[in-house]
Amino acid sequence: MMHLPAVGFALVAALCVAMSAVSRQREAARLPEGQLGRFGVIGSLVRRPNWWLGTAVGAGGYVFQALALGRGSVLLVQSLLVTSLLFALPLAAAFAGRSVRRAEWIWAGALVFSIVVFVVVGDPRQGKQHVAPSHWAVTAAIGIPLLLICLFAARGGSGHRRALLLGLASGTMFAVAAVLTKSTVALIGDGAAELFTSPVPYALVVVGLTAVTLQQNAYHAGDLQASLPAATVAEPVLAATLGVLLLDEYLDIDRDHLVALVIALATMVAATLALARSAAAEPGSADALPAT
Repeated sequence: MMHLPAVGFALVAALCVAMSAVSRQREAARLPEGQLGRFGVIGSLVRRPNWWLGTAVGAGGYVFQALALGRGSVLLVQSLLVTSLLFALPLAAAFAGRSVRRAEWIWAGALVFSIVVFVVVGDPRQGKQHVAPSHWAVTAAIGIPLLLICLFAARGGSGHRRALLLGLASGTMFAVAAVLTKSTVALIGDGAAELFTSPVPYALVVVGLTAVTLQQNAYHAGDLQASLPAATVAEPVLAATLGVLLLDEYLDIDRDHLVALVIALATMVAATLALARSAAAEPGSADALPAT
């Protein structure tokens, strides 16, 4: 199967993402407002060993994500990363001291089935390795003002609205980072001169750090039932859209299977939302382990 290496790396990345998210989410949720450092949420979290442990695992997951993107399309890899919710499900249940609910198993099964249908029936194919500068310019011209409006609205909003908007913003930035990662991996293959003279890897660093900062602030906003589903759905949807628009990726599907694919995509979104809400709604999940 031509997608097998990309699928394998993406699933390992999803496992690392789940472990990292659970650890870092725990630390952010347990951080009192009065103990924020000079640089806000991140400034306080960097003093916590468990946050660094979660970050290290997340960095390992990013390496596997990059390996997957080097061998498969953004459409394929980002859809598979949604399986991080499946790995997070038993972890969240363990932290809460309970077993996984029947409804969660049903949604988990629906998510697995929809992803299998998407990969097998949709057969996502790669397009270009690099994005034209003019296309990045248009994307930035549209995206940056929308991001700034989102952040401005989050500053004065309630906990729910702030978490929702920050979750959407972090998911958006992670989606952009996925496309930049794919281009950076291609540049590595072109040689050191091409890599270090291109603006792409430097843009990736800025976008990646911004995404992580927004994610931690979304976790700390308090309403995980708003931030987690928003970020979890926004990232694969926007990444897939950017993959199609910027990299000319596509689904190799005939009309006879179009209805099945649409149903699978709708099921994937519904299952993702349901599992993210379930994980975010865990009573006392942030305090399931002894404080450090």
